Amino acid sequence: MDICIARQPIFSVHKKLYAYELLFRGGQDDYPKHLAGDKATTSLLSSTFLTEGIERIAGSKLCFVNFTEKLLLQKIAMAFPQNRLVVEILEDVEPTSAILDACTELKEQGYLLALDDFLYHPRFDPLLAIVDIVKIDFIQSPVDSLHILLRKLSRFEHLKLLAEKVESYDEFEKSVKLGFHYFQGFFFSRPEKICLQELSSVKINLLRLLAEVTKKKTTIDQVEAIVSSDVALTYKLLRYLNSAHFYLLEKVVSVSRAIAFLGAKRFRQFVLLAIISELATEKPEELVRLAVVRARFCELLVDKKAGKEEASELFLVGLFSLVDAMLDKTMKELMEQMPLSDDVKNCLVLRTGPYAIILEAVAKYERGETERCINSLQNRGISEKELGAAYLEALEYGEQLLKSF
Repeated sequence: MDICIARQPIFSVHKKLYAYELLFRGGQDDYPKHLAGDKATTSLLSSTFLTEGIERIAGSKLCFVNFTEKLLLQKIAMAFPQNRLVVEILEDVEPTSAILDACTELKEQGYLLALDDFLYHPRFDPLLAIVDIVKIDFIQSPVDSLHILLRKLSRFEHLKLLAEKVESYDEFEKSVKLGFHYFQGFFFSRPEKICLQELSSVKINLLRLLAEVTKKKTTIDQVEAIVSSDVALTYKLLRYLNSAHFYLLEKVVSVSRAIAFLGAKRFRQFVLLAIISELATEKPEELVRLAVVRARFCELLVDKKAGKEEASELFLVGLFSLVDAMLDKTMKELMEQMPLSDDVKNCLVLRTGPYAIILEAVAKYERGETERCINSLQNRGISEKELGAAYLEALEYGEQLLKSF
């Protein structure tokens, strides 16, 4: 069975990355419904912690993982490190005495416990006294019922509240005012507001530099000159190449040697990513991470029959797909300033053209909609196994690269 894993970020009230929820999206249709949840979680745990390595998938962050009643009673969670795993109790788990005993034991062992898609009933009170986090669907909860629920939960002073499916900055602000502590959704990847004021001079210069590096007619010598004249860019480049990721016998000490080692394509990509990270300094770090992962993921999903140019174009599609959220400007306005191809611009502004299907598929995968993603890619000859492998490679690429920024 092919294993597909997606992850969704969870933020603190200060928009700092707190954890990821790991989502299993592969092969569940091969199992009866009552076994699918068990198999999904055991496959996810085995793949992330034992096969691939959790650092590759989630870096150093906590991981929320769904647990069924059966897996809680079997004490499966205790086989995995309590400093990395948050046991997320599914909404259909009844608070029986056996479940309460199992959860109490997990707490005593140092695990964090969360209740998923919570709807209040008095029978859950003993469980609420044990768990640490309650997840509430912000979209599906009417305002009146949400206020009632929060009042009932206020009796449990230790509880932290997590708002799920927060998809806009306005929803984020509302959930903050209601007293939520954590937030899950893709609000961070959209513009907070469309600003009328001009960009700062620093960001204008960065945008111009980005445009220069993106030009097809720009030579690698010109890019080298740009980087060599920027101390911060040079430092990041050399730190990246001399990290443990490359296992180099000799240190790379110059931009010219960096180009020789990375090659012109990868060197140019690094410079693009470094500039993007500078543009987004006032945004959640996860926004840059998502852009980096998207860029590499899009590039890896290139049609097998396509040439190198399409791969490079798709890298730009993924990288620039979040630039509107980074600068709080419309994509149309920003693309007017960038010397990108019409295919890239049409994809980013209008969601049309040959690259739109890839960008849409990647966004679906990020949201755990793997089946829809695979259906979108049917005509490009990409299998479920290749999709999962490409995503893991993109995650690793992002984690390693961002250590240098």
